[in-house]
Amino acid sequence: MRYLGPAALTAASLVLLLATDQGAVGMPTTGPTAAIAPAPTPASTSTSVSAPRQPQPLAPELAAQQPPTRQLPAVAHQAAALTEARTEARTEARTASAAPPVRLRRTLLADPLGARREPLPAEVFTGAGFDACSAPPVETMRAWWGTSPYGAVGIYTSGRQRACGQSRLTAAWVSEVREMGWQLIPTHVGRQAPCMAPSNKAQRIDPAKAVQQGKEEAAEAVRAVKNLGLRTGTPIYLDIEAYPSGNPACSQAVMDFTVAWTQALHRAGFRSGFYSSTNSGVADLAAAARAGSGPLPDAVWYANWDDRATTTDGAGRLGDDLWVGHSRIHQHHGNAQESYGGVALAIDRNQVDAPVAR
Repeated sequence: MRYLGPAALTAASLVLLLATDQGAVGMPTTGPTAAIAPAPTPASTSTSVSAPRQPQPLAPELAAQQPPTRQLPAVAHQAAALTEARTEARTEARTASAAPPVRLRRTLLADPLGARREPLPAEVFTGAGFDACSAPPVETMRAWWGTSPYGAVGIYTSGRQRACGQSRLTAAWVSEVREMGWQLIPTHVGRQAPCMAPSNKAQRIDPAKAVQQGKEEAAEAVRAVKNLGLRTGTPIYLDIEAYPSGNPACSQAVMDFTVAWTQALHRAGFRSGFYSSTNSGVADLAAAARAGSGPLPDAVWYANWDDRATTTDGAGRLGDDLWVGHSRIHQHHGNAQESYGGVALAIDRNQVDAPVAR
């Protein structure tokens, strides 16, 4: 994934629902207490939880779930420089003054979770994770398991605008790495914001068709994770690369697409996630929550390369009432070249406290 601040937009580039005075956006609170699975590495904890039936399809009625997990420190590294080609392919993040959030109209669709008879299960992981452009070889995953600080890996499971080939990403690969103990973060890269700067991701959201397109891409994403052997309750994170802020029509199209994406995933029995930069997609998602839109993603993966391995500050865009209760991932460093077990890999670093694949 690529994160851009406003100063780098031309180079290229989630939580369930709206908070009220009495509640918070995030995973619901009323589910049964879950037992903690043994921590696979010293830097990570995985917990299975069951989310309760949603009493209403509207976001404001839901509060944050707090399954018990053990928070352990992540490890931040000083990374070696990447090759020139790699550097050009992935844009350096900058911390910059954020533009004021746009005002969005409310987009409200019925949330299928409200009609479920049984709770939608979830697997929560807390600890350090990484994502790489292409699914690493099994041998790399084996070398890194237990020698690196990481316990979760982001994988690009679907989408016509993935930047790298995924020839290794098969059901057999998923089975092998999960057997080692790795937790997976499925990600979909499809249509992008209509106002996104020119890039190799030419397919854009059509504002007039955003709801329909969001549903279509969710269906594509569900087929892909099912083919990989992942079960219901798995989250699929929608990757929306950075786009210019301050364009209400563009922001509205992205949020309409995201609400429809979430509705379709919930209908299929999967959780919704959302990845973007803090100054564009995440800022707009917070604005959509404030406007009362829904259903909104169950988790937010925000990109802010500040080298802070935490999910608590929300990079100034997520308040304490938004996407709390094991519903956040923070991509805090990009373009890192790291080596463990004698095997090097170019990665982005993440701190994870959110649902992962089941």
